[in-house]
Amino acid sequence: MEDEEKIFVDAEAAVAALPVLDEASEVETADGDDALKLVGTHVHQFDDKYYARLRRKIDWHIMPILVFVYFTQFLDKNILSYASIMGFPVTGIWYNDVAQAFYMGFLVWMFPTQYLAQKFPLAKYLGAHIIVWGGSVMLHAVCYNFSGFYALRFFLGVLEACVSPTLILIVTMWYKQNERATRIGWFYAGNLSTSVVGGGVAYGITFYEGAIDAWKLLYLVLGALAITCGIIVVAWLPDSPITARFLSEEERIAALERVRLDQGGTHNKHIKKYQIIETFRDIRTWIMFLIIMCIGIPNGGNSAFSNIITKSFGWTSRQSLLLDMPRAAIGGFAVVAVGWLSDRINDRMTLIIIFTLPTLIGMIIMTTMQYSGQRGVLQFAQLFQNLSAPGFPLCYAWNASNTGGHTKKVTVNSFTLFTFGVGSVVGTYIFLPANAPGYIQGKAAIVVLTAIMMFCGVAMAYVNVRWNREKRMQLEKLKQEKGWTEEDVEREREKAAFLDLTDRE
Repeated sequence: MEDEEKIFVDAEAAVAALPVLDEASEVETADGDDALKLVGTHVHQFDDKYYARLRRKIDWHIMPILVFVYFTQFLDKNILSYASIMGFPVTGIWYNDVAQAFYMGFLVWMFPTQYLAQKFPLAKYLGAHIIVWGGSVMLHAVCYNFSGFYALRFFLGVLEACVSPTLILIVTMWYKQNERATRIGWFYAGNLSTSVVGGGVAYGITFYEGAIDAWKLLYLVLGALAITCGIIVVAWLPDSPITARFLSEEERIAALERVRLDQGGTHNKHIKKYQIIETFRDIRTWIMFLIIMCIGIPNGGNSAFSNIITKSFGWTSRQSLLLDMPRAAIGGFAVVAVGWLSDRINDRMTLIIIFTLPTLIGMIIMTTMQYSGQRGVLQFAQLFQNLSAPGFPLCYAWNASNTGGHTKKVTVNSFTLFTFGVGSVVGTYIFLPANAPGYIQGKAAIVVLTAIMMFCGVAMAYVNVRWNREKRMQLEKLKQEKGWTEEDVEREREKAAFLDLTDRE
């Protein structure tokens, strides 16, 4: 599905034409996307200038909110890293346990929350979760023992499990294939910018000398910010193009016509078992599983220990908080730039492989030179490895571009985040207290995982190329058998746009 194809729809004709697409299946318009209710059986044409104006309007109304949501999520997830060098009361292996509690909650609720979200208005479901998790963040300030922190971190993971897959679905609803990596890059840059803002806020709070501990004040301030974010989502983020109040009825139809070109569909409330089964029979699901696992394990370690590792180079606590800011800025710039490049060249996996190299090189330097006393070189290596930040959002974009069928998209996104959560749980234990302060074993493990990830990327690219070649051959055979022209082929594609068919169908 990487190649962009031009598609329009006639819903009644699509049903009649389905035997051409899959003779063994029967699909009714009632089983199609919600978009059918608005566009009906009628083709609507709009010129390129109209679409360009509409896209700008969508960008200004949708993307700032998505960026704010992802910014808030990552900030709240990583408060623990700031608190760890600000007098946080849990230390040693207990700190590792508190760090992994978030991902345990994330794992437990990842699949249920996505299928529940399919039954409710998407934006309202997301916004309610953000408001509640903001309250949970603030409650950290009244905890005083391990069990309380563990429970709150676990619950925070449960609440945040819906965020990334929901944002991917929203991007898929609103944007074409060759626009998605750029937009995913934007909100993922919001993720990385948290270290710039969060590091600055944490640094400022270290100078506070009041009745409350600095780390408690940090939780209160950032929890209140999350509640504000949730209110904004509920009030202003539309559940889909069909319900967008900032668009006229004509603009809503045009917004659907834009994404109709990709045959990815919009929103469908029916959970389809066969699409779930197809997901786990797809070899690409399991290759992506290995790729995401190799990203998730380093993430779990770095999220909880990045400031501790920076401090181990010889910096003070305050210097470590400040040095975390340029590291995130580099990653944010790389995500936006590489996301834009990915859309321009219509390639995800090649760039994932290339931009994994900085992590490999940076971690080798940090592993071999930890005790050299060259803290400038070590800091450069830590900064340099953040050029690999585009890897995970490009995997998001790869899923969005190569998956059709709403239930299959939900399943793929959920499984990706579930895998990421498993990797992150494991990752919180690769930096053990016994290996402090250098954590050589953990860094060496990341080097090995990065090499495995690059190999898996090559395997995925090979599968994609082979399948695309086979699909072209099958299409040529079908054209010869039925005497179809290119216009006939396009017409058949048009008929299936909003019938919630998977990429394999």
